[in-house]
Amino acid sequence: MSGEIKVLEANSLKRLAAVIIGTRPGIVMFAPIIHELVRRRLPYLVIHSGQHYSPNMDAQFLEDLNLPDPAYKLTGGAERKTHGAQTAAMLEGIESILLQERPRLVLVGGDANTNLAAALAARKLRIQVGHVEAGERSYDWRMPEEHNRRIIDHISEHLFTTNEKGKANLEREAVQGRIYVTGNPIVDASVQHLEIAKKKSDILLRLGLEPRKFAILTTHREENVDFRESLAGIMEGVSRAGVRLGLRVIFLAHPRTQKRLREFGLLEWALSLKGLELHDAVGYLDFLNLLSQASLVFTDSGGVQQEACIHQVPVVTLREKTEWVETLEQGANRLTGTDPEAIINGALEAAGIVRDWPVPFGDGTAAPQIVSITQEILED
Repeated sequence: MSGEIKVLEANSLKRLAAVIIGTRPGIVMFAPIIHELVRRRLPYLVIHSGQHYSPNMDAQFLEDLNLPDPAYKLTGGAERKTHGAQTAAMLEGIESILLQERPRLVLVGGDANTNLAAALAARKLRIQVGHVEAGERSYDWRMPEEHNRRIIDHISEHLFTTNEKGKANLEREAVQGRIYVTGNPIVDASVQHLEIAKKKSDILLRLGLEPRKFAILTTHREENVDFRESLAGIMEGVSRAGVRLGLRVIFLAHPRTQKRLREFGLLEWALSLKGLELHDAVGYLDFLNLLSQASLVFTDSGGVQQEACIHQVPVVTLREKTEWVETLEQGANRLTGTDPEAIINGALEAAGIVRDWPVPFGDGTAAPQIVSITQEILED
């Protein structure tokens, strides 16, 4: 080890895996991996970056997914106003923990700032990085998530892809890490918890909903909610589409989205839109129960696109491009952007499709495969 402790020597690292979470998709993705680590009695710890901080965005998800409290939870990063400041705060916090704990492997999953911060911290300390959900590409440089996933892929030693398409993307970019096609653990989580959700969640009863008589709306991406015209276009288009289709639209509003509605003076207008019902974001079991019984989903979330596809629910994606091109190829998804007319047309088309597409994200055995590889790394 150097005198200034800027890097860690391999012989100073412990037989320990550090799992990084910090966002709703990350918690869902890593739930089956954490459960598998526990089942095999492998040494691990969970670090929560604090990127999502409201109870229904992280604490409720941990409870719903039967996960232990993280060993560490950072604070302060969520309040930072820019990507650089947020990423820097999380990088510094995670680096400090890694210096103390000295794991042999750091596992990150997806494309949030949390994952970039953790991957950079580990890379600089010479700790191996494993990237779950590697190789996905939207080729939309407006999206910070696209920057993050590309950087993470190129500094990771171990790349766990959802399918052969992700592997081909990585090979084309000549990444240095080793590529494994494992499937996506979001399938494991979603399938494993659906029956639990149906038994424990009474969200349909609480909201007075009938199966297949409603749609869901989620939007949180900055290219949508940080611009008044885009956010207004989404709500107008989704509201009108719901009226055309005779569906109640349950708008599960992310805290960031609610903040922007107030700042833009759109909240009262949104509440007045016919058929659009504004609600706080919900926990995972409630969300999974809603999603599985919805007629249609409107979203800009990558994770929601996947979960809807898994449960045979057609999606209207409120973006110009998606990293989950498989959902387009299977006919499960429609890209519309934020133009109201495009949203309406996409919804009318999606509502009429047959729900019989194959799931392109694996067979629900991703977590055991990823943990088997993790075990080999820890024992090497």
